[in-house]
Parts: sequence; structure tokens; C-alpha cells
Amino acid sequence: MSGRYLVLSDVHRREWVAEAARELMREHSLEEAVLLGDITHFGPPAYAEDFIRSLGASCYAVPGNCDPLGTEAFIERSAVCLHRHKVRVDGRTWGGLGGSNPSVFRTPFEMPEEEISRSLRPIMEEGMVLVLHCPAYGTFDLTYSNRHVGSRAVRDAVERCRPAVVLSGHIHEDRGVTMKEGVWYMNPGAAKDHYAGMMELGDEVRLTLLDL
Repeated sequence: MSGRYLVLSDVHRREWVAEAARELMREHSLEEAVLLGDITHFGPPAYAEDFIRSLGASCYAVPGNCDPLGTEAFIERSAVCLHRHKVRVDGRTWGGLGGSNPSVFRTPFEMPEEEISRSLRPIMEEGMVLVLHCPAYGTFDLTYSNRHVGSRAVRDAVERCRPAVVLSGHIHEDRGVTMKEGVWYMNPGAAKDHYAGMMELGDEVRLTLLDL
């Protein structure tokens, strides 16, 4: 159960990110990437495919709340789309969910908490890698206005099933790595703000914040 991955979130259609990501992968000898959504910036959906192909790496991805409906199909053309799906990667279960819980911004891909709960239920497993756009309520979900805006349904699913790793983005200002009750969490920060992360899975989990 080993592997090393670049972790990117919140590209928001910044054209320079792909080249910077390729350089970071060369620097750290990485050949795979995990994308946590908001690849586009309210479209066009096809940009997600173009961006993923430009990385030149095997990718696992979910769409974000600023990725319009239809983006998932373009992700599927160039990456393993984990949205509402789970797969086995190097002997470990990975699953994911894109979009976010409702926000004041009414972005294109938002879901009520009840739908988030229903979507997560069939993919959750103990010890898995959970790839999200939206964070769990209370963990890397604090806005500049000092409000927690993460998903309570995600929090409840994590508390119930205890994945090994929870990756999320969405909240640009609440970047970090932490462990809570045996679960590792990382928000790598927004790629558009020159931030990224690295995930190393082996006998132990190692999550590292990187500058992009």
C-alpha cells in the first residue's frame, strides 16, 4: 500500500499552474496527482480535461463547486474520476465526492447535506483515502470571517467510518495538515495562490505542504 502523489486544489483556471505542477513533480519524483476540484472557474467544462492532460501524470480527481455541471464527463476522459465512486489503488480503497454543501455564493455544484450523506454512504470504508472538494465541518473549513462552513454530513461520515486520510480544498484560507482521532486531514491550499501538497502512503501516512 505505497504511493506518492502531488495534491492540488482550487486551480480556478490559472494557466500557469500546470507548468508549475510539472516542475514540482519533477523536483519530488512524483508521477501521480490528486485534484480536489475547482479546476475550472465557472467553466468551460472542457478546461478540466485540458488541464489534466497538460500535467502529464496519472490523476485522480473530483469536481469542485465552481466546476459547472458537465465537468465530470471531461474529468473522466483524462483521469480516474472519484466523484461518488470508489476504486482500489495500490491495495487501498479510495473514494471521493465533488461539489460542496450550500453556500451563500450559490455556485454551480452545491448539494444539500442530505444528498452528501447519501452519496458518501456507499463509498465509505475504514482506512480509506477520502478525496473531497468540501471539507468536513470543523476541520480546515474556517473562513476569513471566522465561520465554519464545512459539511456536517462529511464530518459525520468520517467519524463513523474512520478513513486513514481525508483530502479537501474549497476553503482557500484554511490550509494545513492535522490528525484527529487517528484520521489524517490535509487542505493543500489553493493552487491559484501558489500552494500544493504531497501525500505519501506506505506503512505510515505522510502529508506535506508545498509551495507551487
